[in-house]
Amino acid sequence: MAEEDLSLLTEEVKHSDGALVPPEGLCGVSVLSCLLLACSYVGSLYVWRSDLPRDHPAVIKRRFTSVLIVSGLSPLFVWAWREFTGVRTVPSLLALMGIRFEGLIPAIILPLLLTMVLFLGPLMQLAMDCPWSFMDGIRVAFAHFHHVIELLRFRQGTLSGIFLSAVFQFSYTAVFGAYTAFIFIRTGHLVGPVLCHSFCNYMGFPAISTAMEHPHRITVLSSYLLGVLLFFLFLFPFTDPSYYGLPTPVCTLTSSPSSLCLS
Repeated sequence: MAEEDLSLLTEEVKHSDGALVPPEGLCGVSVLSCLLLACSYVGSLYVWRSDLPRDHPAVIKRRFTSVLIVSGLSPLFVWAWREFTGVRTVPSLLALMGIRFEGLIPAIILPLLLTMVLFLGPLMQLAMDCPWSFMDGIRVAFAHFHHVIELLRFRQGTLSGIFLSAVFQFSYTAVFGAYTAFIFIRTGHLVGPVLCHSFCNYMGFPAISTAMEHPHRITVLSSYLLGVLLFFLFLFPFTDPSYYGLPTPVCTLTSSPSSLCLS
């Protein structure tokens, strides 16, 4: 590895064998910083007191304002983390956050295409069912899960049903969060996770129960299975860091990029 790559961390400590390790406590501070930023983002959605449903235009505008403020302050938060921990990196602050031009076109196309491959079954089902335009079919075929607070507040469903819905939603969003984080680490771009998130929000969770009762069940279910298989087949090739400009910003935070970053 080039000598300049080994100087990414200015506060590193050397073991007796010469290996570089990050400053003591850096991992804990970094994890807490991530949690604080995430909690700030989610918490900003609930600072507004209102008796209106969450889908009311007035509530949506307020939440949009909160998210816009937190998102605008996030670069300052990352800068503060870097200054506090003493970490010095070759990439700029914006590049660390996935905002860069190198490899931008592949970052726009490939992660979104990979996600659409995963949704091959639902897309096939929509194409077969909707008698109007394809995009109109997407708009009405799926619905988002409401938040637990919203369900309890307006007495929508039983307590046990709301709890099970919350567990399902948490599990689904946790898996999706891991997937978008994987895309960010592999590509070093923010645009990929944003587009994939928008697409998945637009599609909603696949209506598997409807697919089981579909008149063309074999074709639809085969599309579901084919989409999953192709997704895992293309997962690493479509996110190969060489398409997006090596080394990726996230990987260059370490003294030696891991096999995940280079594979």
